[in-house]
Amino acid sequence: MTFLPTIRMEWLLQRCHKEVNSAFRFVLLLSCLVLVLSVSMYPGLWSIGVQLHSFFTGSYVPGHHSVLLINSPNEQTAKDISRAIMERRLAASINILSRTSTMYYWRGEIQEASEILMLVKTKTSRIQQVTDYVRSVHPYANPEVLSFPVEDGSLAYMKWMDEAIPDD
Repeated sequence: MTFLPTIRMEWLLQRCHKEVNSAFRFVLLLSCLVLVLSVSMYPGLWSIGVQLHSFFTGSYVPGHHSVLLINSPNEQTAKDISRAIMERRLAASINILSRTSTMYYWRGEIQEASEILMLVKTKTSRIQQVTDYVRSVHPYANPEVLSFPVEDGSLAYMKWMDEAIPDD
């Protein structure tokens, strides 16, 4: 008689163990799926989060936008590079500043030159794409591409930048 309850108890434990394993596997699979989707959608989710933050608080999220400084040997090269960046929708706006004087070390000596400076206003998430493009077409072996995060500014201007540059 004691043998029958023991068999039933073992059967019940095995069944519960299988159900727990199935539930654990399902939760693990679901967690992995959520993680993969979150990582793959991160840029879009970040952009939505920034827009929601701005909407509810009326303030700007520092670092979401950046300004890049890019040098160029002449105005035509600056215009060509700027137009290509804009056509690729990698920036909202680019200022081309008139000829500037520059000094720099090159091969152990101080050099002087005049250059054209571009101010590229973009999303921080686009910096690498802009940098890669500039390096691929720039006539200099080592073009200046420096980025600075925007810490604050006109909220209306920042919203316009978000609209001008599509999400990643």
